Amino acid sequence: MGTETKPLKLMIEAFLFASDRPITANEIHSWLPDAALPDIRQSLEELLNDYGNMGRSFSLRQVAQGYQFRTKAEYAPYVLQMLKASPARLSRAALETLAIIAYKQPILRQEIERLRGVDVGGILRTLLEKNLIRIMGRKNLPGKPLIYGTTRRFLEVFDLKNINSLPKLKEIKGLVSNEEQTEPTSEEGFRTGEPGEEKTGTEQGQAGAETCPATED
Repeated sequence: MGTETKPLKLMIEAFLFASDRPITANEIHSWLPDAALPDIRQSLEELLNDYGNMGRSFSLRQVAQGYQFRTKAEYAPYVLQMLKASPARLSRAALETLAIIAYKQPILRQEIERLRGVDVGGILRTLLEKNLIRIMGRKNLPGKPLIYGTTRRFLEVFDLKNINSLPKLKEIKGLVSNEEQTEPTSEEGFRTGEPGEEKTGTEQGQAGAETCPATED
């Protein structure tokens, strides 16, 4: 194929352009075994810098432990108009449940319901169908309850490099406190948009859990 004559950075750029999902340096190395992994990572960093300085309507981002070209948020309405589609939205209850899972994973359904005070069976099914959460295994308790955690798709949807990129609880509390101080109190001033999408994950140890092999890279 004569790929040895092509600059490594341009070959990687072609992979990124053709991919419909984030791709990792290790995946690129599997496609270009003759290229050294450090050189691949260096090329990716150069591409990040190149596209970050171009002032385009899209940029190269580190998402879900990989790299992907993504349209900038301010151009999303135009893209949606072209696609004649509305952005998929989660209900407030689903967002709250997803936030709990992200912060507390690995977590059991009973623990989520104790925090929310309501049954979450239907919401968990919805989040599983949307591939935002996954079943990580079963805990060694009576009934062998399922353990839930977030997925790589979750990181993609919320434009996160990895689970550690999520905002800290104190940052969110500070933001909410500031918004409450400036929020209009009249009925006409109430916000009707979607609630915040911030979520974080704290990697808690799962003592006594029988975990399944991770399906996410």
